[in-house]
Amino acid sequence: MFTNQRFDNWSLRQSTLEGLEILGWENATPVQRDTIPTALQGKDVIGQARTGSGKTGAFGIPIIEACEPTGKLQALVLTPTRELANQVSEEMNNIQGNHGLKIITVYGGTDLEKQARQLNDGVDIIVGTPGRVMDMTKRDHINLTIPTIFCLDEADRMLDMGFFPDITWVLEKMTSRTQTLLFSATFPQEILDAAYEFMDEPEFVLTNTEELDVPPIKMHSISIGRANKLWALSRLLSNTTEEDQVIVFCNTKRMVDLSVQKLSKAGIQVKGLHGDLSQNQRERILDSFKGGDIKTIIATDVAARGIDVDGITLVVNYDIPDDMDSFIHRIGRTGRIGREGQAWSLVSKNDSGQLAKIIATYGLDIASSSVPDLPSEVEKDSIAYKDDFMESADVFGFVPIKLTSKDKMDYSSRVIANWFAEKMRCDQLAIGEIRFDQDTVIVNIHSSKVSLALKAIDKYDLNGTKLSAEV
Repeated sequence: MFTNQRFDNWSLRQSTLEGLEILGWENATPVQRDTIPTALQGKDVIGQARTGSGKTGAFGIPIIEACEPTGKLQALVLTPTRELANQVSEEMNNIQGNHGLKIITVYGGTDLEKQARQLNDGVDIIVGTPGRVMDMTKRDHINLTIPTIFCLDEADRMLDMGFFPDITWVLEKMTSRTQTLLFSATFPQEILDAAYEFMDEPEFVLTNTEELDVPPIKMHSISIGRANKLWALSRLLSNTTEEDQVIVFCNTKRMVDLSVQKLSKAGIQVKGLHGDLSQNQRERILDSFKGGDIKTIIATDVAARGIDVDGITLVVNYDIPDDMDSFIHRIGRTGRIGREGQAWSLVSKNDSGQLAKIIATYGLDIASSSVPDLPSEVEKDSIAYKDDFMESADVFGFVPIKLTSKDKMDYSSRVIANWFAEKMRCDQLAIGEIRFDQDTVIVNIHSSKVSLALKAIDKYDLNGTKLSAEV
């Protein structure tokens, strides 16, 4: 992840170098190496950067170097979420050392008057979300005609969240703007169009999309049907210790809510985090998680963007993300600062193709594993295992059952189908194709009737022939 470029080889303020030293930063990451010299010259920059790439330092260091502690607004940084605004502000404060810049976060969901008083007392750099920055500008607490530097962080996420009209509004108000820095993990056409409209011959800092920083963690996958993913998750959680902290990722807000509801009902303490929660709710949950009061969070990708907790030891992909880069973002939440970490992925039949694509794209070493056993001190699963045959079913929902016997099975398809229909007390439509293969018979049974079929085979003989069955 790090290059040979040292920060002290650049002409940076002593206060900045001291701040970087306290942070333990000696060598620049690739995006920092390629961005900082250009940005220090005051040029516009478009950078490709993902979570964990060091992008805050890439734009934070040049901004800090260009600003003086005058109490007049000189730079504006826009982020998509409140959590990320806090994270960026905190890191920039650490980077500046004792330079004395007043960096204020401005975002919705908190006391507007309190933020207004802070702004009116003087500010050098604002880190905020688009909506609240617009609101404070309209109320005359922010004068956007003054700052000369504008930075847009996670532009693609801004686009996904519908913020681009607000960003355009802000840019048009910044009439004194002389430098624009834009960072994005991907570059949809809308972002490129905006860049060419609002930026002056920008320098591109692009990294290969497949060269992502994968933390040195242990990765496992479990092949399991959706009906038993909660059971598998409860097993993983039961094997954690009091010191462990866990993030579980779901693809949808509804799945977050359902998982939290069912796990809580089973006596497992978890909290959900997604975009439908208010800013105050999200901040309370994050503060409790960072403070260690909450050990496990179930979240969507967007909500988890602002989570930066060094003590996370386990990441669970309850769902495999549709976006391949999101997988790297997720597992990058653990294994920080040299700590040990694990990432487990619960893979249903529908997920297997996407995981295979992720493994091939990034060359990941993901071990195929079984669901862990219960710890010796735990007698019973919090969530019970369910019979689930959908993983073996075809597209029509039929599951092949292989029948064997010590005796010769000299029966026609019709005799076998009638026997199953009678013993299961079901319609013949639940019995699909029957195939004969040397000494075995393959009977396709609808997934909803497989349990009944297995019980019937165990309980009854077929015209005097004892059968054994295997799904």
